[in-house]
Amino acid sequence: MEQTKKIVLAYSGGLDTTVIIPWLKEHYDCAIVAVCVDVGQEADWDTITRRATDTGADSCHVADVKQEYVEHYVWPALKANARYEDKYLLGTSTARPLIAKVLVDYARKEGASAIAHGATGKGNDQVRFDLGIMAFAPDLEIIAPWRTWELQSREAEIEYLEKRHIPVPMKKQDSYSRDDNLWHISHEGLELEDPATEPSLERMLKMTVLPEKAPDKPEYVEITFAQGIPVGLNGTTLKGVDLIQALNQRGGAHGVGLVDLVENRVVGMKSRGVYETPGGSILYYAHQELEHICLDRQTYAFKQQVGLKMGELIYGGLWFTPLREALSAFVEVTQKTVTGTVRLKLYKGSISAAGVSSPYSLYNPSIASFTTGDLYHHGDAQGFIRLYGLPVLVRSLMEQAQAQGGSLPQRDPPVQGDPKSTGLAG
Repeated sequence: MEQTKKIVLAYSGGLDTTVIIPWLKEHYDCAIVAVCVDVGQEADWDTITRRATDTGADSCHVADVKQEYVEHYVWPALKANARYEDKYLLGTSTARPLIAKVLVDYARKEGASAIAHGATGKGNDQVRFDLGIMAFAPDLEIIAPWRTWELQSREAEIEYLEKRHIPVPMKKQDSYSRDDNLWHISHEGLELEDPATEPSLERMLKMTVLPEKAPDKPEYVEITFAQGIPVGLNGTTLKGVDLIQALNQRGGAHGVGLVDLVENRVVGMKSRGVYETPGGSILYYAHQELEHICLDRQTYAFKQQVGLKMGELIYGGLWFTPLREALSAFVEVTQKTVTGTVRLKLYKGSISAAGVSSPYSLYNPSIASFTTGDLYHHGDAQGFIRLYGLPVLVRSLMEQAQAQGGSLPQRDPPVQGDPKSTGLAG
């Protein structure tokens, strides 16, 4: 048996961590400090902390970091429009770096020499936890039982608990692997392991109704942003946690934010998950609509690339890296004018725009209107198009000359509407 003075365990009260406590006791001479990190998951913390001590933990603590999670992890991802593989809004991915940071804080307070977590040896979370811990405490040992123990399935975990007369914290027929927080709920396992099988949404979903069972009448929501951060709902100023909770209820009631995705995990395999992100989907949609009128073309185009890279970094556990911090710094500059109000319609699983306004809007009616105004003269377009398309013209002339067996013409053909012919060299 290995000798370890004290181990801090990332504890959720779910199947994996319920098994890990007795397993650690059987394999290490240790005291176990269970740490529950509250990032907004639906949880009965009294029951969970009692379960931790009943199964062998020496103590159990609950750290409420919902506000920090929203302000320092969710909002940066939202402002970047960061997604992974077009669909996933990074619910689990944004929470893991913060959880790792909290675990290190407790390890330092408790004088622990190791941190344990319940991430599997096939999953992404082992990467996110390990890298987060390494970023703050490279001296601490990381214990990941799934990478070393003999248990090979969730069914084996259930059998392990039953043999020790430890209550199983779930029903066998509902043994999806789930992660939930303020931002989302993810589901993996069971029928989802066959991509050809339709997910059993009716028994699976926790926060969202089936779109076909959503109300027949649409609901309109109005979201106010200040420098890229959502600050109000339907004219009422709300803090981030309250705003997300309110949108989760509204979006969930209309079947909004469901994603069924076969994704590429960090460790190289493909996996399938179903995600519920009702409030997050609404906010991403609204934020993007506001950026369409507040950002110029080149900034918006480059920011799309930044969002793609941010999604990859966050998904891959690379939150605490210079590149992620540098990209976030760029995003912050772009958000200085992303202030305004977006109105959206929620209806049977869909989100659609119903109006957007901003004091920093770059939409100018006198230019955009079909009615000619003082700021734009139709005739200016001719010269612009000629210069803009000069490479196209030169290539076309070359190909024409090659086809005719000659050399490149030295003068342009006349431009329609222009009686003069202009040489390529000026």
